[in-house]
Amino acid sequence: MARSVGTLTRADLAEAINRKMGFSRAESLEMIESILAHMCDGLKRGENVKISGFGSFVLRDKKERIGRNPKTGVEVPITPRRVMTFRASQLLRERIANGD
Repeated sequence: MARSVGTLTRADLAEAINRKMGFSRAESLEMIESILAHMCDGLKRGENVKISGFGSFVLRDKKERIGRNPKTGVEVPITPRRVMTFRASQLLRERIANGD
């Protein structure tokens, strides 16, 4: 399933499970959907999601601050909000850097 260009989709992940684990395509897709739903539910509850050897989805609360419209230079308040960031694990960074 190695590609040089493109997007890895849910269907691609399900296909990989189908090939490697022998589950049916429907079971594989259901498994992917279940994992993603579980991750989303945790994030909705305010929990960070850590996948060992892959990385962490981390929630941060940003306070209200003053921003600037780049076209006009006018200052505008940016409302407080929660943002999610992804931090790759050291193992993932090494695998990407080495082309594994």
